[in-house]
Amino acid sequence: MNLAEVIRFGLAALAANRMRTLLTALGLLIGNAAVIWVVTISAASTELILSQIRGIGSNMIYAYYEGGDLTARNAQGDYVKMADVEAVRRELGSRIVAATGVMTNFDRMVIDGREQDIKVIGSDEHYAAVRNLVCLSGRFMDSSDVSTRQKVALLTDKLATRLYGSHEAAIGRIIKVFALQFTVIGVFKERAESFGQTEVARETILIPLPVIRYFTPVERIDPMYVQARTLEDVPAVSLLVRGILEARHRPGAKYLVENLAAILDTAKTITFILGIVLVLIALISLIISGIGIMNIMLVTVTERTREIGIRLAMGATRRQILLQFLTEAVLISVGGGMIGVLFGLAPPIAARYLAPEIPIGVSWIAVATAFLFSFLVGLVFGLIPAGRASRLNPTEALRYE
Repeated sequence: MNLAEVIRFGLAALAANRMRTLLTALGLLIGNAAVIWVVTISAASTELILSQIRGIGSNMIYAYYEGGDLTARNAQGDYVKMADVEAVRRELGSRIVAATGVMTNFDRMVIDGREQDIKVIGSDEHYAAVRNLVCLSGRFMDSSDVSTRQKVALLTDKLATRLYGSHEAAIGRIIKVFALQFTVIGVFKERAESFGQTEVARETILIPLPVIRYFTPVERIDPMYVQARTLEDVPAVSLLVRGILEARHRPGAKYLVENLAAILDTAKTITFILGIVLVLIALISLIISGIGIMNIMLVTVTERTREIGIRLAMGATRRQILLQFLTEAVLISVGGGMIGVLFGLAPPIAARYLAPEIPIGVSWIAVATAFLFSFLVGLVFGLIPAGRASRLNPTEALRYE
């Protein structure tokens, strides 16, 4: 009996009990589909999280004064100043793309007939590039606006919409900030939503730093941003920035210098571990399905005891009997696994056409793993029933009713 005949007899035996075969294969179907879905969801969520972090700026370094051993009044000299930003630009040179600073203040504005506090931040022409901001309408401030202390302003998209109804309608409007008239030249937003964890709130006004300096009693850059030229150079540049700040201020002043590279690595580790756990859970369902296959095949061996006896009496070898029942177990698992793969691939492929803006990829490694695992499940869990069938005594098997 060759392999083709074994497969043909196996398919005929399974077709004789279609409902039992279908229900037995259902576990493999669900398990394989779950493996692909879990890997797809894990990969898509991982990419979404990492893209959010990269959108803020994976090469970005931020620094600010953390504290020291002096009183608040005496510590004012320890604050990061624009002179420190200039020193970083000068000393790091080609190792950075840009360095910029932010000063923060608040002013009262009337919005929707009600007066409320609005955050006002000041920076320079490098701020948009370092912070990875997106200009929705108009333009960002340039070096001329900063150097000549122009009274120009940019609004966040939420504030522009509340004040004027749309981004485009805000351009050219005059707003009053610190009792002075500013011309709105642009509307912007963060490329990746930081959910209020940065200096840019939902409703924020951005003006040139030399202008906000007039309305801020103490010069304090908080934070200073530095964009390293390469991701690999971020740790070294972070150390250099810390060294520059500490060298320019009194001993004992503490400066926090951080970057998003560590957060990026942590996010990768967490999502990787989460993905592994989810895949293991899905694989456990395949193992449970394998136990179901083993149970059904044991029942099948019992039901077909007389058939096995006849085959043995007609000259079939024990190896052929073992191969016959092992093939049937593998056919159930592989058949269910193949249908499960199709069900698993359907949602991500459909999502590519229905929502092309969402990055959902198909992991062909997961597909191959799921298929291979379903084959192994049938092979491993089919051995016990097949072995039991091959060890039956022909005489006793013929007497079985």
